[in-house]
Amino acid sequence: MRKFPLNRRALMAAATGAALAVSLGMAPAQADQVLDKVHFLIPGGAGGGWDGTARGTGEALTKAGLVGTASYENMSGGGGGKAIGYIIENAESNHGTLMVNSTPIIIRSLTGVFPQNFRDLTMVAGTIGDYAALVVAKDSPYTSVKDLVDAIKSDPRGTAIGGGSVPGGMDHLVAAMVVEAGGGDPVAMKYVAYDAGAKANAGLLSGEVKAVSTGFSEAVDLARAGEVRIIGVTSEERVPAFKDAPTIKEQGIDATFVNWRGFFAAPGLPADKLAAYQSALAKMYDTPEWETVRARNGWVNIHNSGADFTAFLENQEKVIGDLMKKLGFL
Repeated sequence: MRKFPLNRRALMAAATGAALAVSLGMAPAQADQVLDKVHFLIPGGAGGGWDGTARGTGEALTKAGLVGTASYENMSGGGGGKAIGYIIENAESNHGTLMVNSTPIIIRSLTGVFPQNFRDLTMVAGTIGDYAALVVAKDSPYTSVKDLVDAIKSDPRGTAIGGGSVPGGMDHLVAAMVVEAGGGDPVAMKYVAYDAGAKANAGLLSGEVKAVSTGFSEAVDLARAGEVRIIGVTSEERVPAFKDAPTIKEQGIDATFVNWRGFFAAPGLPADKLAAYQSALAKMYDTPEWETVRARNGWVNIHNSGADFTAFLENQEKVIGDLMKKLGFL
């Protein structure tokens, strides 16, 4: 008879643990490992680097069993500022949301595209790095980055470069870096801004621009489909995901760059919810499902969580700010 109270207490403890797991948005069967659901807020349109990062991360988390379900919402506008403003203004109702972002959150706050910066959000974790790439149409006369830079030197207004970010944004900045490293004038270069990478690539295929500055992972799918040619990647060495793509550096132009991508949450996110997000993302790296997504996109694992993420962003802010001043964007 004395065993009954002990069993009852055990059942009550189990029920309390399950209730706690549910309150954290976690599956009670594996309360220390699995989030029940995550909603990804994407500050740009479909087909861009943010879109691919959010959906690839959600794919890995759900297939690995770390998250029950993942949902996605594209919210374009204001160079990403619309989504940032939304998650700040509706913070309490968005504790189940992770917003993807990357280097542009630093660039656009520095240039005043939107008034907020990364400090106005809850910093969850940096997850990957994605190299940049210059791509041309499959029938383009430009076979190398030098060909493109020479054309820009000769006719800067007639050799437009497109990108999926606002003027002075990351795609613009990368193209300017390459042109300057190749001996051209980055200020004279004509840049055409599109809303996300998919529309920039459409502009390339229609002939509106001669080349596109974009994320390497975005360029790979189009290159594999035979729609574009990658003439240069901003990596130190060729990326295994697509070894046919030459680096810009191997062509004699010393321009390298890697764009980090990571996740932010609404301000005022409870500490236990933040810890759950960070735990799920950290565990994701050890899964074969993540390696499949990472390798497919040519991403580099760059994991910065919590205070390390904050320090990383503050350093990036200084480095990029100095570079933008040098190039005349600030």
